[in-house]
Amino acid sequence: MNALSTAFGAFARLPDLDRSEWLFWLLPLVLLALVMTSRARPAAFAWPALAEARTAGARRFDRLRWIAVLFRGLALVALAIVVADPVRLHRAPPEPGFGLDLVLVVDASGSMQSVDTRILGERRSRLDLARQVIARFAQSRAAEGDRVALVVFGETAFTACPLTSDGALLAAALGGVEAGVAGDATAIGDALTLAVKRVAVGDSGSSVAEPVAGRVIVVLTDGRNNAGAVPVEIATQLARAEGVRVHAVGIGTSGREVPVLSVGPDASDRIEFERNDVDEISLKQIARGTGGRYFPVRRSEQLAAIYDDIDALERVARRMPARIRHAPNPEPFLAFAGFCLLVEIGSARVARRRIP
Repeated sequence: MNALSTAFGAFARLPDLDRSEWLFWLLPLVLLALVMTSRARPAAFAWPALAEARTAGARRFDRLRWIAVLFRGLALVALAIVVADPVRLHRAPPEPGFGLDLVLVVDASGSMQSVDTRILGERRSRLDLARQVIARFAQSRAAEGDRVALVVFGETAFTACPLTSDGALLAAALGGVEAGVAGDATAIGDALTLAVKRVAVGDSGSSVAEPVAGRVIVVLTDGRNNAGAVPVEIATQLARAEGVRVHAVGIGTSGREVPVLSVGPDASDRIEFERNDVDEISLKQIARGTGGRYFPVRRSEQLAAIYDDIDALERVARRMPARIRHAPNPEPFLAFAGFCLLVEIGSARVARRRIP
């Protein structure tokens, strides 16, 4: 059923053809064949009671015969399209290396388990919301030819995904990020230092050979720097020295307690109320010192809009256009032609039985 639906969908829309000029010759031939078929009369014995049958209400118009002619015509049109070489156009992203190098830094400390956000009306943790929004942002940028990396931090920082243009790989790496995977504290300075290293030297440990239009880091956190070996000020100076622009996103509020999901002694989930203040002063200094911007997130729906704003800010002119690949695609039209022929045979040879 799915294959048949695909065939009908492909036939309903105008296909992309490599040899479209062939249709100018084939379609008139199809029309001629249909006219000849419709004018042909099958051989039959004269029925003695023909006049009485007409008087009784018999009709000369044979619906089943015309249904068979219609489906024969559709089958011939589908076969003509197959001869004209239908293709499927696949728009591949531009060659990597001519866009941006982006490193997405995500806070996975224990406070990201705060359940003060909502997804589609359901109360979820800050990390759940961040994973959803950042995955969409990462896949969109990778599809446009940018290289994107993922750095996760808590008490320590690690590279969850190196610079890549594979959006599915990035989404999978984000899906595996859990709160507390790197400890419950918040080492913003260490995470920023690692992100600068990732975007500055690429994946191989040597200077990036491909031309890069720009290097950008986006840091998302809900706390303040209270762990790690590198102060935030030193990490900011390092980013500025490397010419890396940093945007900072502070999620959550300050000055009040919020519900946090935790695991109790009996291994069951429980809600505790904790106060986790966003260090807006440090985040603003990071952004201001590197030419970036600071974005506060007070409500759940703001996070997606903020990443859309970052997406609009970080745009570069592409040296190379998107690559368009042609793949042969005759199967849907062959399937449609086969279906039409089966309907014709069923209507002309099964439903419309006649004496030869």
